This record gives sequence, structure tokens and C-alpha cells, in this order.
Amino acid sequence: MVELKTERLTIRGFSFVDAAFILRLLNEPSFIENIADKGVRNLDDARRYLREGPLASYERYGFGLWRVGLKVDDSPIGMAGLLKRDFLDDIDLGYALLPEFCGAGYAFEALSAVMEYARRRRNAKRVAAIVNQENDSSMKLLRRLGFEQCGTARYPGEHTELSLWESVEE
Repeated sequence: MVELKTERLTIRGFSFVDAAFILRLLNEPSFIENIADKGVRNLDDARRYLREGPLASYERYGFGLWRVGLKVDDSPIGMAGLLKRDFLDDIDLGYALLPEFCGAGYAFEALSAVMEYARRRRNAKRVAAIVNQENDSSMKLLRRLGFEQCGTARYPGEHTELSLWESVEE
């Protein structure tokens, strides 16, 4: 099981114990607006999301979205990690934080650790990221992480074009 530590954060795999947190995070207006409405409305939905999402990804790929918690007391503040999407050639960087933890550098800290993991432990030469085209703060964060915009992408069956970014290690 993956566990990453930074100066202020602990990043580890989700478990069903995290269902209440997932219920809250996935129903934040910023999550629904910038990522998607995952249809998680109760604890059973949250457990289903964990089982079919992060936990299935750990089993299939050895990585996925991980729980981000404050190191000082392990309280959950978000998620960050790597995804393998069928419509992208490369692994994909993803994250979401509770709104009260945005703007304090936690996303950059967590994603820097995830990128280090991708490069050193997964030998990923290329990492992609997809972003809602109106999400300026995420695009600024990707630039800071060394990503460059390289085109657009869309989920199969969807009409909304997303901004496609990549980070290539030479």
C-alpha cells in the first residue's frame, strides 16, 4: 500500500472508513463544477464509489486516487493521485481538496509528492492531466508543476472539451 509523506501531509490509500469524507468531498460545489457529479448522495454511494473507483484502481494498476490528510492529526483534506483512463495514452494526475484547504499550498505539496512517486516508483516518463477549461487555478498549478498544455480531450460520449496537459521527463 502506498504511503507518501510531505512536510505537512500524509498521502495513503483510501479505505471504507473514509466513506463519510468521500460523501462530503464529492458533494462540494467546487468538485461538481470542476470535476463531475459522481452521484454520491449517501454513505452507501460513497462506499460504492470507493469500491469501484480508488480501490478497484489499486487492485488493477497498483495506484489510484489517494487520501490526503494533515500530518499533524491525520484529518482528511482531499485526494490526489494517478488515474489510468481508457481514452488517454498516459497516466493522469488528479486531485481535489475541500475548499477550506485551497490556497494554502496543499495541492502543490501533495501533487509534487505524487509526481515524484510517478517518476521514481512507476517510471512514468509522461504524465497527463485533464482540466475543465474554466479552471484557471488548476491550470496555474499544473504550470507550476512543470506541465504544458498540449491540446484537448473529452470523456467518451461527452461533448465538453477539457484542456489536456502533459509533463514529460527527459
